[in-house]
Amino acid sequence: MTFDASGRLPEAFLTPGGSSFMDFLAGHAPDLLPGRRSLGTGDLSKDVPHGTTIVAATFEGGVVMAGDRRATMGNIIAQRDIEKVFPADEYSCVGIAGSAGLAVEMVRLFQVELEHYEKLEGTTLSLDGKSNRLSALIRGNLALAMQGLAVVPLFAGYDQDQKGGRIFSYDPTGGRYEETSFHSVGSGSLFARGALKKLYREGMSATDCVTATIQALYDAADDDSATGGPDMARRIFPVIGVVTSDGYQRMPEEEVGAIVDSIVAARLQRPDGPAAPLT
Repeated sequence: MTFDASGRLPEAFLTPGGSSFMDFLAGHAPDLLPGRRSLGTGDLSKDVPHGTTIVAATFEGGVVMAGDRRATMGNIIAQRDIEKVFPADEYSCVGIAGSAGLAVEMVRLFQVELEHYEKLEGTTLSLDGKSNRLSALIRGNLALAMQGLAVVPLFAGYDQDQKGGRIFSYDPTGGRYEETSFHSVGSGSLFARGALKKLYREGMSATDCVTATIQALYDAADDDSATGGPDMARRIFPVIGVVTSDGYQRMPEEEVGAIVDSIVAARLQRPDGPAAPLT
């Protein structure tokens, strides 16, 4: 960053054009944008930590997002307590799957982008607008995704116009898809989504919804080596974010721990989890 002779920032830095922080960054430091850096050729995916699995589900009055805590690098556990669920702004959250370092950087840019818009316009971007901005960030990472460094987040939030929770998934090219009731991304998503199909019910309370997402993560960890289950020895539990009309809140660790303890105790009696009713 350069200063003028008086030691002040140039006028262009103080009066950015447009309402997009990404446009401002592209004009002054394009090398900081996702996808603008050259990392050579070849598949780099085995050399960087990857994060999985994220699940989200709506309930009466909002949406829950939960993420396990394991990051892997090939067959190695790179980190046991990584956080994959973050607030995007006051009324939305984003969970990361894929290349962990790039994903965290993308989330930080996304947070700044939403804050930048709110400061300039004096109001928050609509939930559809937020999901579209994240889509553009993912599309900007396409060159690195082709080298095995894909970032595939899950986005959810409370829609103040529709008065309810909504969930959006993406593909590595930036394609955006709205999901109904629940969804999961990451290497354990197939197993987590299968569990949610049996456990999810319309009209669930927030607590029931949180319990269902933790059960889904438990089932994912049961069959997917890259997904970390509850670490009872270290007391490492999933990160749970709840978004309602009151905004985003991270569920306290002790509350998550109490739910996990009850689930693990029940699994000692029935390892395959709770039985869903036939009708």
